[in-house]
Amino acid sequence: MNYLAVDLGASSGRGIIGRFNGDKLELEEIHRFSNDPVSVCGTLYWDILRILHEIKAAIGKCAVSGEKLKSMAIDTWGVDYGLLDKKGKLMGNPVHYRDRRTDGILERAYEVIPKAELYKETGIQFMQFNTLFQLWAEKLEDPERLERAGSMLLMPDLLNYFLTGERRTEYTIASTSMMLGPGAHDWNRGLIERFGLPQHIFGEIEEPGTPVGPILREVVDETGGVYHGLEVVHTAAHDTASAVVAVPAKERDFIYISSGTWSLMGTELKSAETGERAFSGEFTNEGGAGGKIRFLKNIMGLWLEQESRRQWAREGKSYTYDELSEMAVASEPLRSIIDPSDPVFIAPGDMPRRIAEFCKSTGQPVPETPGQVVRCIFDSLALCYRYTADFIDEILGRRTPYIHIVGGGVKEAPLCGFAASACGRPVYAGPVEATAIGNIMVQAIASGEIKDVAQARECVRRSFEVKEYLPRDTEMWEEGYERFKMLICKNK
Repeated sequence: MNYLAVDLGASSGRGIIGRFNGDKLELEEIHRFSNDPVSVCGTLYWDILRILHEIKAAIGKCAVSGEKLKSMAIDTWGVDYGLLDKKGKLMGNPVHYRDRRTDGILERAYEVIPKAELYKETGIQFMQFNTLFQLWAEKLEDPERLERAGSMLLMPDLLNYFLTGERRTEYTIASTSMMLGPGAHDWNRGLIERFGLPQHIFGEIEEPGTPVGPILREVVDETGGVYHGLEVVHTAAHDTASAVVAVPAKERDFIYISSGTWSLMGTELKSAETGERAFSGEFTNEGGAGGKIRFLKNIMGLWLEQESRRQWAREGKSYTYDELSEMAVASEPLRSIIDPSDPVFIAPGDMPRRIAEFCKSTGQPVPETPGQVVRCIFDSLALCYRYTADFIDEILGRRTPYIHIVGGGVKEAPLCGFAASACGRPVYAGPVEATAIGNIMVQAIASGEIKDVAQARECVRRSFEVKEYLPRDTEMWEEGYERFKMLICKNK
């Protein structure tokens, strides 16, 4: 059967057709588009109607090519949302999670609920842009606005609504909001009440694989008049949850990195872990497909390189990612390192300048060339992966022997190699299109073509290339890791 995956990242989106013949999965990218935020009067927004237009374009291209689709599903990044009024009308463009409206909000939130208690209530990593804090910031700014709303829908659910007219909420994306109990599949109503948010905007939560509804007649007409009754299905709607479905692991215990704009690094658990070490390590417990918990840490990923590249382009210096990687490899290793988790790196802007200022303030050589900047980014991410892997091993009480890297970051071969060396264990990299693959696999499970997530991973291993990276220069990386740990301690 054929399925359409709409995979929306923070910088681009794709429509990808998955053709499953009962043994292997083949992919075809049918449509790709840029996903660019828009700053208006000091607020950073998502251009949600442009995104919807591009999704319709993907459906239309499938129609033109004669694809017979069983279903379609949408996955996106987490935490962001749109508000609908009581008549179902969009109340405004969703605000981007990198907008500054939540600056300083964590400290204010801890006055409502102490930090340790908030972690016990939610099991979620403390990020200033979590949906809970965005909604609270909105309430503090305009209390009546939330009361006028009829529904709050996270991004994939909002787009599903535009396509089907159905207001539904999927579990894995809801779990990124910081408004569910640890491992729970329903809203933490007591927590919502303590922050004074209106209860009526939160709808019933549904599991991955649940049908949402057929696309509206108007959407059918706009996209070629072919797909009458085409079913929209809840995939694992958080892009990381879909990517984890596509991790080609044979072992029960594994560490994964979903590598892209962010590096989402963690493992799968049967139940939430909210103990003292998980709290101190700021790990998050988010929902996964197949009843699992994604126990992970959000690490600033290739955003650091992407934003640096944009800055150099603004200065009239255009580099491809391959050129930057080559310059990084040619640069001195471990000359300078940063703490990728420092909030100074969250917002858009002059990233090379911020990296230089961080290095200067910590008494390190200042990266001066693009190669030195990108080498600093790669080295720092690899060491942050080691720090996180060691934390996971400590919490689990055992050493996880392998790391699987999936997603667009697989294309950064130097970073994959540095990760293996820094972590002192083999890294298996691939597939690149993990999010779209996981999206499609959940649709195939929903249709009955695939039994479960374990069988889906078997299919991924048969269908896509995975490259092995082995540790090298371990003594040099051990020395770098000791420096990184000292840097982290000073930066806390």
